Amino acid sequence: MRDLAEGIEVTQDCEVAVVGGGPAGLTASLALASAGVPTVLVSGRRTPDNRTTALLASSVTALETLGVWARCRAQAAPLKVLRLVDATRRLWRAPEARFAAEEIGLDAFGWNIENGYLIAALAARAQALPALAIVDDEAQAIEIGPHAVEIALAGGGRVRARLAVGADGRHSLCRAAAGIASERRTYPQTALTFNLRHSRPHHDTSTEFHTEQGPFTLVPLPGLRSSLVCVVAPEEADRVLALADAALAADLECRAHSLLGKFTVEAGRGAFALAVETARHYSSHRVALIGEAAHVIPPIGAQGLNLGLRDAATIAEFAAAASQ
Repeated sequence: MRDLAEGIEVTQDCEVAVVGGGPAGLTASLALASAGVPTVLVSGRRTPDNRTTALLASSVTALETLGVWARCRAQAAPLKVLRLVDATRRLWRAPEARFAAEEIGLDAFGWNIENGYLIAALAARAQALPALAIVDDEAQAIEIGPHAVEIALAGGGRVRARLAVGADGRHSLCRAAAGIASERRTYPQTALTFNLRHSRPHHDTSTEFHTEQGPFTLVPLPGLRSSLVCVVAPEEADRVLALADAALAADLECRAHSLLGKFTVEAGRGAFALAVETARHYSSHRVALIGEAAHVIPPIGAQGLNLGLRDAATIAEFAAAASQ
């Protein structure tokens, strides 16, 4: 095959090219290839990610269908109880609320897993699908023609596809190439993410303390471990991130009211300025957007990645139907 531009060879030719090798991009690639749609995944370079994701029931079902969940189930912890605590300093505070999954006939509201384990399971499954080719390179440019989309790779060569799925994050090349605008709103808050070890068991209970600056949420991981999302003002975020490990552990344990005993903070600290961004259109000019290329949501309430996985399943259904 030859490129739309004279003399440049196309290294891969396919029905669908997925740009972005995060969980949403990997899931979309798996779903497309499992449906028999010839797919190329331009995975790019993966950066270490200390975050976790609380996978809701629909996401777990999708991963089971794709043959992924069995590969990572052992690294996930069930969320059997959700507990909300008013930790403000108001004179009159809301009573504590507790919701148990068994009350509505569920084993768990969801399952919390470290993103690293989830991505590893998705990538391992991707290697086994004959309809899926993986390009371990970065997309450098996206060019949209009347009959195809071409993806120029940073290492040279191109991928040509009838449809490009942009799973390339909030700074999406695919979205820019398609001329899709987005609407963005920022908030004067920063979400800090940590993984912790603690001396007391969590009993599969996720506890969210509501404070004046934002939620402080402990979410179970297997064993005596939890993930934490702590939302604070930007200047407080700077102060907390500057603490040495022992001082940080003591600070976070105090915020948690020693609910889980003594804390030890694991390696890896994340900080994310809170913002909401939504693309005005999710598809245009042979490009479809999924995940954070389509919508950015703060890391609160298990919304972002679960929506991204739903996007992945939806675009795979549409593409499979169109290719028949």
